[in-house]
Amino acid sequence: MARRTGRRPGNPDTREAILRAARDAFADRGYDAASIRAIAAAAGVDPALVHHYFGNKDQLFLAAMNAPLNPGELLPAVLAGDRDGIGERLARTFLGVWDSPAGTAGVALLRSALSNEWTARLLREFITTQVLRRVLEHLDVDPAELPMRGSLVASQLMGLAMVRHVVKLEPAASADPELLVAAVAPTLQRYLTAPLTV
Repeated sequence: MARRTGRRPGNPDTREAILRAARDAFADRGYDAASIRAIAAAAGVDPALVHHYFGNKDQLFLAAMNAPLNPGELLPAVLAGDRDGIGERLARTFLGVWDSPAGTAGVALLRSALSNEWTARLLREFITTQVLRRVLEHLDVDPAELPMRGSLVASQLMGLAMVRHVVKLEPAASADPELLVAAVAPTLQRYLTAPLTV
C-alpha cells in the first residue's frame, strides 16, 4: 500500500471557524486592529493553525473576503513607470479585473455592501488596505492628504463599477474599456497627484 505524501488535508470545520472569526474581526475592528492571535482565540484554535491554513494576515483577509484576485499581485504593474501615468494604469487594471470573470465576485460583494453594513465595512477595509494604501504610499504627496485622495479615487472607481456592472447604465455598460480608461484616467490622475485646493 503506497503512502501518501504532502500536507495532510485540514479539517474544513476548523478552516471555516477561522474564516468566520476573521470576517467578524475585520468587520468589527478593521484590518489594522484585527490580530491573528485574536482571530485564533475567537475561532478556538492555536494561532499556528491560522498560519497553517492561510499563511499571513493579508492572505487570511483575502480568503475572508473571498477575493478572486490578490491586489498585491496586480498593483506592482500599476505602480511601475512614471508617476504621470499612474491614473491610466490604475483605470486599465481596474477595468481589466472587473470586466473579467473574476469581476463577478466583486459585483456580488458590491451588491451585498449596498444593503448590508457588515459587508460594507469589509469592503471598505478591502479597498482601503489592499488597494488604496498600496497605491498612495508610493506617491510623493502630503501624508495628511492621503485619506481624501484615497476617498476620491475610490468614489471614481466604485462609481464606475456600479454604473458598468450593477446598474448597467448604457452606453458605459457596454463601452469599449479603452474609451472608459481615456475618460476616467485624467480624473484619477488628478485625485492622485494634482494639488488639492479648497
